[in-house]
Amino acid sequence: QVQVVESGGGLVEPGGFLRLSCTTTDGFKLQIVRWYRQAPGMQRELVGHISTNGLASEYARSVKGRFTISRDNEKNTVYLEMHNLRPEDTAVYYCFDGYRAYWGRGTQVTVSS
Repeated sequence: QVQVVESGGGLVEPGGFLRLSCTTTDGFKLQIVRWYRQAPGMQRELVGHISTNGLASEYARSVKGRFTISRDNEKNTVYLEMHNLRPEDTAVYYCFDGYRAYWGRGTQVTVSS
């Protein structure tokens, strides 16, 4: 059964914006959360992570300054805001529950004109 679920992916033009969301389906409270992505033919790569209290986050060099991870613990949701999207950001984006080591099934992000 699915315990972690992502949403918010889609098709966007270069320079556009998307916000992805991650939450749990079983009510378990997310703690440390990592976002990953995997482009076709490429290995899965870490995009960034956020601490349980939301005070600490880190990002891959390729997205730093464009992507922001935040969270609303009352809603048990972690967000990945992606600004100034580029074609090379096209990938399936995955949320990873760092406490239970559960992966979501991913959400497709396509950046194309």
